[in-house]
Amino acid sequence: MAKWVYLFKEGKADMKNLLGGKGANLAEMTNLGLPIPQGFTVTTEACTDYYTSGKKITDEIQGQIFDALKTLEELQGKKFGDTEDPLLVSVRSGARASMPGMMDTILNLGLNDVSVEGFAKKTGNPRFAYDSYRRFIQMFSDVVMEMSKTFFEGILTEIKDAKGAKFDTDLTADDLKEVIARYKAIYKEKMGAEFPQDPKVQLMEAVKAVFRSWDNPRAIVYRRMNDIPGDWGTAVNVQAMVFGNMGNTSGTGVAFTRNPSTGENGIYGEYLINAQGEDVVAGIRTPQPITKLAEDLPECYKEFMAIAHKLEDHYRDMQDMEFTIQEGKLYFLQTRNGKRTAPAAIKIACDLVDEGKITPEEAVIRIEAKSLDQLLHPTFDPAALKAGEVIGSALPASPGAAAGKVYFTADEAKAHHEAGERVILVRLETSPEDIEGMHAAEGILTVRGGMTSHAAVVARGMGTACVSGCGDIKINEEEKHFELGGHSIKEGDYISLDGSTGKIYLGDIKTVEATVSGDFGRIMGWADQFRTLHVRTNADTPTDTRNAVKLGAEGIGLCRTEHMFFEEDRIPKIRKMILSDTVEAREAALNELIPFQKGDFKAMYKALEGRPMTVRYLDPPLHEFLPTKEEDIEALAKDMGLTVEAIKEKCAELHEFNPMMGHRGCRLAVTYPEIAKMQTRAVMEAAIEVKAEDGYDIVPEIMIPLVGEKKELKYVKDVVVETAEAVKKEKGSDIQYHIGTMIEIPRAALTADAIAEEAEFFSFGTNDLTQMTFGFSRDDAGKFLDSYYKAKIYESDPFARLDQTGVGQLVQMAAEKGRKTRPDIKLGICGEHGGDPSSIEFCHKVGLNYVSCSPFRVPIARLAAAQAALNNR
Repeated sequence: MAKWVYLFKEGKADMKNLLGGKGANLAEMTNLGLPIPQGFTVTTEACTDYYTSGKKITDEIQGQIFDALKTLEELQGKKFGDTEDPLLVSVRSGARASMPGMMDTILNLGLNDVSVEGFAKKTGNPRFAYDSYRRFIQMFSDVVMEMSKTFFEGILTEIKDAKGAKFDTDLTADDLKEVIARYKAIYKEKMGAEFPQDPKVQLMEAVKAVFRSWDNPRAIVYRRMNDIPGDWGTAVNVQAMVFGNMGNTSGTGVAFTRNPSTGENGIYGEYLINAQGEDVVAGIRTPQPITKLAEDLPECYKEFMAIAHKLEDHYRDMQDMEFTIQEGKLYFLQTRNGKRTAPAAIKIACDLVDEGKITPEEAVIRIEAKSLDQLLHPTFDPAALKAGEVIGSALPASPGAAAGKVYFTADEAKAHHEAGERVILVRLETSPEDIEGMHAAEGILTVRGGMTSHAAVVARGMGTACVSGCGDIKINEEEKHFELGGHSIKEGDYISLDGSTGKIYLGDIKTVEATVSGDFGRIMGWADQFRTLHVRTNADTPTDTRNAVKLGAEGIGLCRTEHMFFEEDRIPKIRKMILSDTVEAREAALNELIPFQKGDFKAMYKALEGRPMTVRYLDPPLHEFLPTKEEDIEALAKDMGLTVEAIKEKCAELHEFNPMMGHRGCRLAVTYPEIAKMQTRAVMEAAIEVKAEDGYDIVPEIMIPLVGEKKELKYVKDVVVETAEAVKKEKGSDIQYHIGTMIEIPRAALTADAIAEEAEFFSFGTNDLTQMTFGFSRDDAGKFLDSYYKAKIYESDPFARLDQTGVGQLVQMAAEKGRKTRPDIKLGICGEHGGDPSSIEFCHKVGLNYVSCSPFRVPIARLAAAQAALNNR
């Protein structure tokens, strides 16, 4: 019989895949002899079984859950469902990858109308007993039955107002009985049944709810954002309850062994006296700093600090711990490697190396490559900040500078972000349902919540600036405005947030580019030692090139030449070329473009200081360059001595129904070889002149795009070689050059051995290769991919993360076939996937020489390449 349930004492840390991160750590802490409320874990395999069994928990698994519950009853000396002294449990999820705030928790499970009275008598604390039951009804209804929290919050607020109570803690036992009666009435009204009284039914429904939560919309979005496979499933942890809401010697808190925003070494956290865990995370009451515990309960504080240090030493990483104090006794509820900002991750990794706890290799592995994006985010311009008006301040929950228009719901934030606006999401408090709006926002501002609230933890994970717990705000979410510092801010008004200081500013404050600091340099230095893949950049301007070089790019893997034609003084010339009817007229127009194109190449070669550059010849269909505005059409007609009608006719003739598969790439050079001649002249002359002027030894890399046939490549290559040799002769130069192609058509991958006879290098254009392999357009896929995620047909966007099964197979095949023909062929990737860590690991495994990505993703690619090398040793 399979084992579906493990007591904490039966597990250990390396069973994370089976027990989930939380379950494995609870097992490890039990083995370390730490004060853990005991319990058991229902495995991730049971979650998978729940889905394959048609969303049912089998009798076998249910039997094992109740057997484990019996053992827990013996350990605790209490009976589950007892009317005098009931064993109460918490039910929490725990996936193998940490997903803070994504999953659901139920506390105080096991209470009902009868046992709450026995519980009140046994504890001698009726207020506490009814408060625990009130919380259980609210959580069970929300998490298990999916009733809206707002029903319950409304009732609680009404009763608090009627009794003149500021906090929940001010309500008496009788007040809470009234809350419970109204909670149960609303439950019956909405659910059409009484609130369940059988604890066993409560438990099984809660376990099912945790399994279901693995597939709720916010968890699916989070998995897609963090590359977590959908078939991993989540474990369920059932744990004996300890109570932080038993009075003033009880409390609950969350703490980190180092500061998760800055990485500073020192305990960092918050707690609430007379509260349960959800109060801290949800931000209902504003908590106290952990250091105040030294005054309130000094013995507990001493014990807490000793265990916190022990856990960090044991796991050799910064820990995020949840704890509860029940009547002066300390319990640890969980520990995990804490989520942190990128600056904190880098500081912590370097400090741990300096403290001798980890090696540089481990330091490099531990930093999430994608998170480096945060380090390259803007900060406020100091002068603009000085002039800015501070209208309030709160907790600096996640660093960074953000300015944008205020919106009050996640849906609005997402919609306006997609419309191209910069957005600040303002909420009373965020909840896991807000994940997509939080992702879309430049910054997040909340009225409630501490440094460990949902908003703070999730924003830090995303690298989004967040200011939390601004209690001075008077917010009206329905009417879409808030009051702060004497100002009324309406939806669509600009505000600016400084997530590093917690200050809130009126208006749109200018931001400036981030700079790279010392520890960042150390990590990058280590990464460069360990990686075997080279990292280039996709850049079309000298400014982008300089930025990329500053961030460690080793050259340009993709220079898109068409981007150089769209400037005002150039576009008329390319239009003249397109609309000319004779070779001579086209050549005359193209000759006017040579100085511009050559000037751009020279500037980029100079910025590269001798590093290589792959120049892709003209790629888009010609109609993309043609005028659409009436005044532009008139100006072109006048310049070419043609009628407006003639120009319009020609434009209509050139328009393509499916330009992705139309007259573009090398097909243009087959039809109009003069385009390839002009571009070759510009590249060669630029390289020769820069070599003469600056002494850089440049070997131009000329890339012919969209090839699908060896003869097609040979045809264009012959034109290039003839022109290049003519330029060398004219200039008296012996400069070398390479000619290669972009593999972006499936046929090119399938016939790569033949194509390699003509190509000295391949660069995989995975954007187009993905479009052609899947048969859908990148521009339109966004309209229907959401349905595919919901239906679980795809787990991730194939344009953001390389589809290794299909597109990857073509890349691997082309690499192998290309090498067979030409063993020294150089292989790179220049699609958007060149900056995605999981795609970079794939490129390492199939033996590419380099990846190329946008300038700001260069550090991400350098780190991901090092991680790929270390993980695949």
